[in-house]
Amino acid sequence: MAQSANGGTYGPRRRPNAPAGERRSKRYTVKVTPTEDAQLTAKANEAGVEVTRLMFESALSSSIETATERKAAIAEVFALRRALGTIANNVNQLARYANTEGHFPAEAEAVVAEFRAIYPRLTEAASRLAER
Repeated sequence: MAQSANGGTYGPRRRPNAPAGERRSKRYTVKVTPTEDAQLTAKANEAGVEVTRLMFESALSSSIETATERKAAIAEVFALRRALGTIANNVNQLARYANTEGHFPAEAEAVVAEFRAIYPRLTEAASRLAER
């Protein structure tokens, strides 16, 4: 990303002043360990902004992701993987039956429908993880 003339990758290092007639009257205090401070400072320097601006913009970003959300997405992918494994097992059983009997049973359509329902969910969950 190109840096702006004012120093930061995303514009000036500081946020612009509040609009006329509005005041920033609420203050939040965040205590961090020395290690966390070093991590925040490094990340802010990388982005070319101050730590306060980094934290503010990160918190209000629409693409924010919590550890809980990431764990839930990963859990969904694993659950869908198990479901697809079950479907694959059913397909193998159906193929064995078809090879033995010479025709597919009526239950084969249900397995195909189950696969068609799960595959888009798996694709969506994998896409969400890839975006992060």
